[in-house]
Amino acid sequence: MMAEVLYITAHPHDETASYSMSVGKAFIEQYQIANPEDTVTPIDLYKESIPPIDADIFSGWGKLQSGGQLSSDEERKISRLKELSDQFMNADKYVFVTPMWNFSFPPVMKAYIDSVAVAGKAFRYTEEGPVGLLTDKKAFHIQSCGGIYSEGPAAGMEMGHRYIKTVMQFFGVPSIEGLFVEGHAAMPDKAADIKSTAEAEARDAAETF
Repeated sequence: MMAEVLYITAHPHDETASYSMSVGKAFIEQYQIANPEDTVTPIDLYKESIPPIDADIFSGWGKLQSGGQLSSDEERKISRLKELSDQFMNADKYVFVTPMWNFSFPPVMKAYIDSVAVAGKAFRYTEEGPVGLLTDKKAFHIQSCGGIYSEGPAAGMEMGHRYIKTVMQFFGVPSIEGLFVEGHAAMPDKAADIKSTAEAEARDAAETF
């Protein structure tokens, strides 16, 4: 059965200058080799138009509920958010690629997640609490860190993978795996080995994703 995969990257550089992008490229290329019939759609968040949740969005949502007339800005922004959320809901698998910036990920990733975290699409509210609706999806997250954050004394400060994993679980996604490319800034003499090892691990993981 063919699958639709969103390859979602949040880095201003490409694989020649970014550890996360290099490992992400190794992952997605191997995935395409292993699954030639699947469709992979790249989403470079630094090149996408992602409206922030601002006053226009809130006022537009209010008008939609009350039957009011949307302004051109409200219509444009809300329509774009709908495009992003529909694309996300229609996909089967998600691959997120991010660096760690200030213990989390670049702001464009948060803006993107905000655009797809739509009640009634990704989750719904019930008397027993929120219930995730994306129970037939899979997700994989590749994160690069100059230090060591997947374990050890700094693990409690890691909020990038933890956030994406939490959001995916909230959406009901039953499988969210992670691959950390870490330590290359703390151990520059081992940086090349760290990168090549992570790329090999990414290719292995892509075979079974």
